Amino acid sequence: MTKHPRVIIAGVRGGSGKTTLSLGLIAALGSRRGLQVIPYKKGPDYIDAGWMSVAAKNPCYTLDPFLVPRERTLESFLSHFSGDIAVIEGNRGLYDGMDAVGSYSTAELAKLLKAPVILVVDCTKMTRTAAAVVLGCMHMDREVPLRGVVLNQVSGDRHESVIRESIERYCSLPVLGAIPRLPSEELPERHMGLTPHQEHPGTERVIASVEDIAARYLDLDRIQAIAESADPLPGAGAGALPVFSSSFPLPEEDRTVAIGVIRDSAFQFYYPENLEELERRGAELIDINALSDSCLPEEIDALYIGGGFPETNAIRLAENESFRRSVRAMAEKGLPIYAECGGLMFLGDSLVVEGRKYPMVGLFPLAFEMKEKPQAHGYTVVEVVRENPFFPVGTVLQGHEFHYSAVAEVKGREGAALAFRMKRGQGIKEKRDGIFYKNVFATYTHTHALGAAPWGEGMIARAKDFRESRGLPPLSALVRKRGEERKE
Repeated sequence: MTKHPRVIIAGVRGGSGKTTLSLGLIAALGSRRGLQVIPYKKGPDYIDAGWMSVAAKNPCYTLDPFLVPRERTLESFLSHFSGDIAVIEGNRGLYDGMDAVGSYSTAELAKLLKAPVILVVDCTKMTRTAAAVVLGCMHMDREVPLRGVVLNQVSGDRHESVIRESIERYCSLPVLGAIPRLPSEELPERHMGLTPHQEHPGTERVIASVEDIAARYLDLDRIQAIAESADPLPGAGAGALPVFSSSFPLPEEDRTVAIGVIRDSAFQFYYPENLEELERRGAELIDINALSDSCLPEEIDALYIGGGFPETNAIRLAENESFRRSVRAMAEKGLPIYAECGGLMFLGDSLVVEGRKYPMVGLFPLAFEMKEKPQAHGYTVVEVVRENPFFPVGTVLQGHEFHYSAVAEVKGREGAALAFRMKRGQGIKEKRDGIFYKNVFATYTHTHALGAAPWGEGMIARAKDFRESRGLPPLSALVRKRGEERKE
């Protein structure tokens, strides 16, 4: 049994202020307390997680029992805990899940991790009723370790005083901070979340601002003490589970293939665990920029294109014609490519943004158009119903989708087909997803490697096949050869 100081920041609802509080707490504990903070995010979220990683100066890992089985969620938490304290941001309201019993909710995660919960309450236009809300959360499930409350959107000293006294009298819970109404310009929203930190013009300024908020308005001593009071978790301790982060970076001699990963302001949505999984299986990852690179590196054995916002970079993607031609040419030669959401859009024929049409790679006979409202949002369950390069037929995967784009036109093209049947979610068209052509596979569904083992297996297998087809030895052989030459 080992202790891992940890705390979950939960809300009564989405938009209650969890992210601002989490970012501020992470930054303040790190910068002003000198603690090594490991951030985690509950739920399928790339944008909040990206900001949390910047605030902590550590990767932010995902804890979601829908995407990843419960036992592996716990293992991932333990394995990635390599610091002094963990701050976990919940999603939506504390008890909000997939159904009336709150399956996969933040509350269920808190029980799984035995993690103390701090509840953020938006106090707009209420006083004593705030105590009733907190009391309801306490009694909804007494196994949830609710340990304190932070008041948000407080309008003044009198407002705060009445709410604080009410909660402490009726709920017997400490009020750990009260944040006044503050300007919202620092974290502008796009779609249903924050602007990605890669696109924000003042990332450091934002982090400094939320850190100051936390230092001024939160009782950091009591919050840290609550985190340190967390019950012990069964497990071997931080860094002792080699299936996860403790095995990185891999020694050069263990790497067998090179996989390119497009990481720029257009494509930025990657779970760190997915990249770790590729490394664990023997891949050397090579960063690629679709906006500025003229072509794909010839030495890569596969390509991974994550989600993001290609629509905000449509002009630059369209203007970089040489790169788009390179992707298509390599795909025609058999390069394995796996693309998610934004990557899917990039591999289509075109993308229409505000009435203007931009050419994309043109591998798939799909024309995409951006809409004003979300076209799909939520968890997905897909069944593989057609043979394809990456997943065995019959495989069932759990993931998530969130996109404003829709297929505006499907053109005829021989060789392209859809491999997924949507048991839950929308997909590309008519409850189908997972379009593939040769060794290229693209889907709106995002999967998490710790809950979708066939994904990592398929990526590495196809990369090895492509490397062998070109008559190249494994990277490990080249590394050993270079080492021998250096010794001579």
